Parts: sequence; C-alpha cells; structure tokens
Amino acid sequence: MEIFDAVVIGAGAAGLFCAGQAGQRGLRVLLLDHADKVAEKIRISGGGRCNFTNRDLDPRAPHKHFVGQNPQFCRSALSRYTPQDFIALLERHGIAWHEKHKGQLFADRSAEDIIAMLLAECAAGGVTHWQPCSVKNIVFSAPSADGTCAGSYKIDTDRGAVRARSLVVATGGLSIPKIGATDFGYRLAQQFGVPLIERRPGLVPLTFDGAAWAPYAQLAGLALPVEISTGAKKERTTFQEDLLFTHRGLSGPAVLQISSYWEPGAPLSIHLAPGVDLLAALADAKLRSRKLLANVLAQWVPSRLADAWAAQSSDWQRPMAEVPDKALVRLAERLTRWELVPTGSEGYKKAEVTLGGVDTRALSQQTMECKAQPGLYFIGEVVDVTGWLGGYNFQWAWASAVACAQALPTR
Repeated sequence: MEIFDAVVIGAGAAGLFCAGQAGQRGLRVLLLDHADKVAEKIRISGGGRCNFTNRDLDPRAPHKHFVGQNPQFCRSALSRYTPQDFIALLERHGIAWHEKHKGQLFADRSAEDIIAMLLAECAAGGVTHWQPCSVKNIVFSAPSADGTCAGSYKIDTDRGAVRARSLVVATGGLSIPKIGATDFGYRLAQQFGVPLIERRPGLVPLTFDGAAWAPYAQLAGLALPVEISTGAKKERTTFQEDLLFTHRGLSGPAVLQISSYWEPGAPLSIHLAPGVDLLAALADAKLRSRKLLANVLAQWVPSRLADAWAAQSSDWQRPMAEVPDKALVRLAERLTRWELVPTGSEGYKKAEVTLGGVDTRALSQQTMECKAQPGLYFIGEVVDVTGWLGGYNFQWAWASAVACAQALPTR
C-alpha cells in the first residue's frame, strides 16, 4: 500500500491548486478524480477563456460578493491569497490576460492556459495524479492514545488502496452533471458527521409558468440592461446587469446574479429602462409625437419588447397623442417595476454553482480542516461559500486551496 502525506479528491480548480501548492511545500501528494478530463469547469468557463478572478473583490467585506450561512467565514483565506497573488502567478507562467467590465479578468487566449499552468504547478510539486480513478471506500484510523501515531485515512480506489494522514475534499458541487459533477463530497461529509447546509442551484436561469410566460416567449434571444431586485426592503438585493429572454424564462448576468438571492415563491422586480424617468419621457412624447406608442417606447427599450408590451392593452396600441394619461402611468409603472414570480429554475444542468454545502461552522477558517474530524479538509465549491458571477468563485477556489495547502502537516 502506498503512503502519502495527503490525498486530494477532485482535480478541479481548488483540488489542482491545493495539490500543487502542497507538493511544493515538500509533501507527498496524490490527486484523484473520477472524470476522464481534468478541470472541465475551468475549460468551459468564461466562454472558454476562464474568468479566473475579479479585481473588485474586497476580502475585508466578503459579504458584498459571497453568500452562504456565514459569508464572513471566507475572509481569512481571501485576505491571505488575493486576486493580485493569482495574477502574479499567471504572469510568472507568461499567461496574458485582460479585464472586462466590473473587474472581471480573463485569459487572453484560452482557459487551457490556466489548466496547463495548474498542471505545471502540480508537476513542480511532484504530485502523483491518478485520473480517471474512482474512490470506493474511505476508512479513518484514529490516532493512538499516547500520541505516538497520528490518525490516517485508508482510501480504496480502483487503482488500489493508499493511506494518508490528510484527506482533502475538493469535489465541487452538483452543478453541470454532464461534466462529471456528483454528490460525492457531501456523502463523504455525512460519513464523518460533518453537517451540511441544504443545497440548491445558484447562478442559474429562472423559469416561469407556460401560460403566464406566453406573451414573452416570442422575445427569446432578446437582451437588454436592467435593474433587478428581490427580497424584503431591509434585505433587498439589487443588480444592474444584462437580462436575456429565453423560451422558458429569463437568463443573462442579471438573472444569474439575482438567482443566488431569490427564494422560491418570492417576486422579482425588474426596471426595464434603468436610468430613464419613463413617465416623464412618455408624457413629454405625448405632447410632441404622432407615432404609435410602441414606436416611441422603442427609444428606451428594444423594439421587440416595446411591441410585446404594447400588445397587452388596447390603450397602448394607439398613437401617443390618443393614449389616456392613466394608461401612460400604468405602462410606466409596469416597465419600471415589472413584478413577476418565477416558478422555478433550470436546475443543476444550467447552474454555474451550487448554493449550500459543507457547513462552515464545522471548519476552521484558517485551515479548512474539520474541527471534529482530524486530518479532513474541505475546499472550494463543496463548502457553503458561493460567490457572485464574475470570477469570485474561482478566487474562493484558489484562496481556500492555499489556506489548506499551507496548513497540511508535513512528515
């Protein structure tokens, strides 16, 4: 039976980075993954260019960009490994990158460059990498009472059994099962009595009832900037991003962002013409224009949306001068506070992340080790820490990986 200092399960962003960092500290590390390909989520992220971090991340106030039962949990790791640290690593590997809006950073050429860098970091640390390799069973041997023998984990795999003092779980969440996502990490947590927070899809398109959505289904493919919000007044969350109409509901960055805060049964409120005093603009147009209301409205929202909206009332299908004032007020109110209740989401098949996971109260925020289970660590998406769209989740993967790698005991 081979003996390692640490076994890392999951060769995604967090697992690859942790294995490489630990190996470069001199630990003998085994990295396992059941999938055929390494880091598929990195490969498909950011349109194939990997939105690897975000400059706007403020580690002193993680609640601004992260959700979970305790967003403050991630402050320690994020403050010790920052976006600037990861940028410096890319530059040492000669990987060109660029910034898009709102601090989002992408590789210039391809996400493959990020994957190659992570594999090179593993190679520099002498990491043993078994993939595809499934884990069949894990058994923990407690440390001896006299302290002369540390506890260890026996991991039975389809390539044989190994033993290690430390076991790092970097198995990700349930999102995008077609690239290999499973509940293995959660089942492992349950095996060792580690509490879990209920899981649900995050950063996911939202869906609506067929009949209620019928007037808008024809708008599939239409995108526009909006202001979207949900929640009670004191806890209201608002984003200004692009909205995308789909055949089944709404998507785009605005909806993906708000989906992590939306509670089933709660309404969304959408301002379809942010930055415009729509009632004043319509009232002014009534005095000056002979065009149909839909044609005037198309100054501030896409024409397809203007036509779809005007078609919902005979009052809105008239020339501007003939539209009753009350009808203009009603239209402005609906366009600036479009309230609708999603019936659900597109689920894990379209979700970018998984909300919930391993309860942070069971982990050390400095080391990511379980407080009640020595030598067991959870990092990355499997933990109840979920970032905004735009590189925040990758930065959590890097930061939690480093926090863990630096804490793993050496021989």
